Amino acid sequence: MLKKLGLVTVSAGLLLAACSQDAEQPAEDAQTEDVVDEAATDETAADETTKDAATDDAQADADSDIGDFHFVVASHSTPMTDITELALEQLPAPADGELLQVSDNIQYNDAVFNDEAFASFAQHEPFMQGYNEKNDADLVMAQPIYNAIVGFYAPEYNSIDDIEDGASVVVPGDPFNMSRALEILAAQELITLAEVEGNLYSTEDVEENPHNFEFVEMEVSNTAQGYLDGHDLVFSYPTFIAQLADLHTDDALFLEDDAEAKYAQGLVMRKENLDTPEGKALIEAFTSDAVAEFIDENLVKSGHATRAF
Repeated sequence: MLKKLGLVTVSAGLLLAACSQDAEQPAEDAQTEDVVDEAATDETAADETTKDAATDDAQADADSDIGDFHFVVASHSTPMTDITELALEQLPAPADGELLQVSDNIQYNDAVFNDEAFASFAQHEPFMQGYNEKNDADLVMAQPIYNAIVGFYAPEYNSIDDIEDGASVVVPGDPFNMSRALEILAAQELITLAEVEGNLYSTEDVEENPHNFEFVEMEVSNTAQGYLDGHDLVFSYPTFIAQLADLHTDDALFLEDDAEAKYAQGLVMRKENLDTPEGKALIEAFTSDAVAEFIDENLVKSGHATRAF
């Protein structure tokens, strides 16, 4: 009797358990779905964390390519020196750099070619090519940065129609900036240039000179002094004329139209350094958002230049 009661009791217990399990099944299914959702969310978060970690690792690897490399960049005058210092601040730590400020337009190329500086920021490509040809050097234009808006300034003339015969015209003495100045005069139909091999003009290539201009050659960074000295037409970069005569591009008698940015100021280095991690890091620093903002705010808005990247 006890055995039968036990069986009945056990059977009843099993039946109740079965009923209880059936009743609780939906709740358990819901809990299971919650667990699956949570697991999926955790897996997604883990994937994102992994991706972030991979990105950080990639950046760390890129930064570690140059380690604590110390850059020396040669430059000549403002705003190029200002941009150089700002760009060096954008280098990935622990790399750093310093400005080597020189006093003329030869020293910065000598410094790079002789490995006293890693790069320079002071010139356009035609000027650099002239140095290469003269010194059998291997400098390359790594990155154009901005194109200075050059032109001619006149202390007495208010328009091209005012230009008198026999006017004294100041042009740069180096062949590349001289050619640039003469091309501007030719574009204004003030002179006619003969056809030359290589498209590099000198005053000897002036074929027609209807105003009988008297050309005065000066070092490119000093041509603005010609304005103060009373010459009739003076070629100048905007920085130099602003520093010496407090003039701006709006004050020019006429300006260059260089749509192709042939004469853009750029970052120059030796060819062997161009594709190195150090070379790439320096280019990235010079084309950073900070440098772009500086150029836009201080050069583009004032009409001194256009940005070349």
